Amino acid sequence: MVDIDGVVEAVQRIIATQKEAPTSAEIASIVREHAGVIISNEDIVTVLRRLRSDSVGVGPLEALLATPGVTDVLVNGHHSVWIDRGRGVEKTDLDLGSEDAVRRLATRLALTCGRRLDDAQPFADGRISRDDGSVLRIHAMLAPLAESGTCISLRVLRQARLTLDDLIHNGTVPEDIALALRNIITQRRSFLVVGGTGTGKTTLLSALLTEVPHDQRIVCIEDTAELHPSHPSTINLVSRQANVEGAGAVTMADLLKQSLRMRPDRLVVGEIRGAEVVDLLAAMNTGHDGGAGTIHANSIAEVPARMEALAATGGLGRMALHSQLAAAVDIVLVMKHTASGRRLAQLGVLQGNPVTAQVVWDIDHGVYEENEATAWLMH
Repeated sequence: MVDIDGVVEAVQRIIATQKEAPTSAEIASIVREHAGVIISNEDIVTVLRRLRSDSVGVGPLEALLATPGVTDVLVNGHHSVWIDRGRGVEKTDLDLGSEDAVRRLATRLALTCGRRLDDAQPFADGRISRDDGSVLRIHAMLAPLAESGTCISLRVLRQARLTLDDLIHNGTVPEDIALALRNIITQRRSFLVVGGTGTGKTTLLSALLTEVPHDQRIVCIEDTAELHPSHPSTINLVSRQANVEGAGAVTMADLLKQSLRMRPDRLVVGEIRGAEVVDLLAAMNTGHDGGAGTIHANSIAEVPARMEALAATGGLGRMALHSQLAAAVDIVLVMKHTASGRRLAQLGVLQGNPVTAQVVWDIDHGVYEENEATAWLMH
């Protein structure tokens, strides 16, 4: 019986020592030579498939990424592979074979990202750009830290190019609330899009930016280039992680400071995660109306506390944060996973100092009672 794993490893070592990549026929010849026993054509095909799987893309996970609507592929050990298509995680029938196979895949993906993954550095994250224009955000953690076996998390970051009309058509945004969203843009109100991971925050933000008049210049700042609104005057600035020597990092806060010298009409931060919130609020309070960003939060009520925590990383105290936030941000939009997919779930305003949040509309209740602070939004 042919030891497929042994043959694959032997052939990989031989290929690694060659100056030029061998052809399929040459690889098949190498397989026959080093199999140690007579090997069938069927086994040769199996070895060739394994070699391709172990060296191209994300290997056996490629088929899952090709499934329509998949945003996440999650490996919890070789026998437990899950996907998310916007309705929560679903278990697949895929078995990756063995712990060693998952570890090899995780190690290769980390190396592709320029990261180290071994027993001395048992976790890593990075990004891989793909030919279809999407980006994979990759995180891996080796066993035994991951008790179930080596874990791999793949997040598909596709460039957000949908328009507001597209979101209305697919049911993400109710048609009767679209006017309010357009009012936010035309009146140059600053807004935040909040929600959990994978709820469609970036997609909604990009769609709203397509509504910005074409004589206004948008500067988008992100850690991965996802915002690509259909707008002729959009500049995308992307942060950079440190290299293997720990040098060369360019943070979102660095880019935000540079963007102020690029004559922006609207400043957009793809995801506010830390100290950059201080620079963004300062910019919004010095003439850059109509700015926007996304943050992780589960509801409108959580936004003030979440902003406090982020501002603290940049050395901004609670009272100063509330003063800046009260003057800088007008509207909060909440995206959520629902049984029917990703949906705009709430719309609200930030008021007062200290800032409090008031829900104006939600997907279950509809429009709440209007007052002077919210009448403009719904008409």
